[in-house]
Amino acid sequence: MRRLLSRLGSIAALALGAVSPAPSFAGSGAEPEQWRQWREEARAYEHGEGVAKDAARAYALYCQAAKAGDPEARYSLGWMIANGRGVPRDDAVAAYFFTLAAEQGHEPARQMLRFVGAPSEQIPECLRDPPPAAELDDDLALASEQQRQLAELVKRLAPEYGIEPRLALAIARTESNFNPRAVSSKNAQGLMQLIPETAVRFNVKKPFDPEQNVRGGLAYLRWLLAYFRGDVALTAAAYNAGEGAVNRHLGIPPYAETRDYVRRILEFFRRHEHPYDATVTEPSPELPKILRRHARIKS
Repeated sequence: MRRLLSRLGSIAALALGAVSPAPSFAGSGAEPEQWRQWREEARAYEHGEGVAKDAARAYALYCQAAKAGDPEARYSLGWMIANGRGVPRDDAVAAYFFTLAAEQGHEPARQMLRFVGAPSEQIPECLRDPPPAAELDDDLALASEQQRQLAELVKRLAPEYGIEPRLALAIARTESNFNPRAVSSKNAQGLMQLIPETAVRFNVKKPFDPEQNVRGGLAYLRWLLAYFRGDVALTAAAYNAGEGAVNRHLGIPPYAETRDYVRRILEFFRRHEHPYDATVTEPSPELPKILRRHARIKS
């Protein structure tokens, strides 16, 4: 174990350099009040204590505390990721967080390192500094007043559904360019371009009402993220072409429109994974085949 932690020292140092340095307080009880607040709120959302259970919100709050240097939050993130609690299971990323916490004197994290193997060599996304302003931000800066107001509506509603606002904005921007009256050749309607069947499925009675349409689109997006266990590319492909098409093709369908759509969403969102609520739906029955096929292609 000592040799493992020594080998990981340079990796951990990179991460610690990217976040606020943490004081050595193990066992002293002295810690910033903000860490405790973030952590307690995260635990409430993780376990549904006094609030609706929301793994995505818990993950985001733990990330804030972990980035600030809280070893307990780093341990909790490792636990969520090692067990696939609302986020894709990834032992290497879990080991990364356990290692950071262990090097700060967190004994349970040190014990967990025995079960998760070697850590990722990449700094986890939630510890990284945000990228420079992207094309999406530039688009919004140049948008009309109505478009900006509708973008604000999307940003305000997204967290209610456990969706990161940037992903919701990427979908709305790509689907309709924030046009609440948009109608496609396939009769997809409104801001989030819901086909009539999807509108009925998610209880949207007035598809051209911006708030109803956005809520329906966000509910569908939440469902897809759970169905594809947080994989953004598969979720985007399914939003564009339907989850049935993704299942049939065991991945992103070979349609030029869908492949371009997925590329644009990933360029805007800049991440390949998103927290999800596993209680929303069972995973796609084809997901193991999709992941195996993707692994073969990568190798």
